[in-house]
Amino acid sequence: MIIPKTINRLIGQAMHTYSMLADGDSVLVAVSGGIDSLTLAAVLQQWQQKAPIRYHLSAVHLDLGFDSGKVSGLVRRQLAKIGMEVEVELTSFGTDAIAAGKGGGGCFHCARNRRTRLFSLAREKNCNKLAFGHHKDDIIETFFLNLLYSGNISTMVPAQALFNGALTVIRPFALIDKQQIRTMAESIHLEAAENPCPLAGTSKREKVRKLLSDLWEGNPQMKGNIFSALSNVRSEYLLRQPVSS
Repeated sequence: MIIPKTINRLIGQAMHTYSMLADGDSVLVAVSGGIDSLTLAAVLQQWQQKAPIRYHLSAVHLDLGFDSGKVSGLVRRQLAKIGMEVEVELTSFGTDAIAAGKGGGGCFHCARNRRTRLFSLAREKNCNKLAFGHHKDDIIETFFLNLLYSGNISTMVPAQALFNGALTVIRPFALIDKQQIRTMAESIHLEAAENPCPLAGTSKREKVRKLLSDLWEGNPQMKGNIFSALSNVRSEYLLRQPVSS
């Protein structure tokens, strides 16, 4: 796998700034079948060979029950290209969310169930790190999702300790964007799975993604400005919570 120097430096910067990996860590990488998580698995495997620390790496894929194993089969084949095994667990998280008539909340319930199960799997496997393929674009989109739909100013963070520090979620791609991930994936001919969910393309995140895409097209520098703003908060110029009478 060829990691361009600029991209490799940004991954290393994220790892160092947020103390993502330490000697003796056991890392579980969540592989959805998208290009981001597949590439992350490849990067973490390559970093094992050159990092000044030693860590154990394993991969897991949660089959959401939509497509009779097509995505999980592709995940196995793609990771086999880099000599990596993956544990596949069949679930009904996706089909249950739709069948239960959750409507627009189906994505939320499916995502929550996936996270909960991944946390449990990390604990069962004695992993203290859980790695996700989220990148700069995801972090910006989450900020706008929370702002527009939840009425708060927050986003996903590059590293987040949970359960009193027993598990830390890490996002090594936090400082790079989607296109840079695609560049790495192309170097080892990784193929992403198509999202089999019937709700794909209709979620709130997709709406925010389209909104931001239109903004970037008009001003490419805007993405970098927004990302920088997430660590340049001037709290003295934000409102206080109203005092209830």
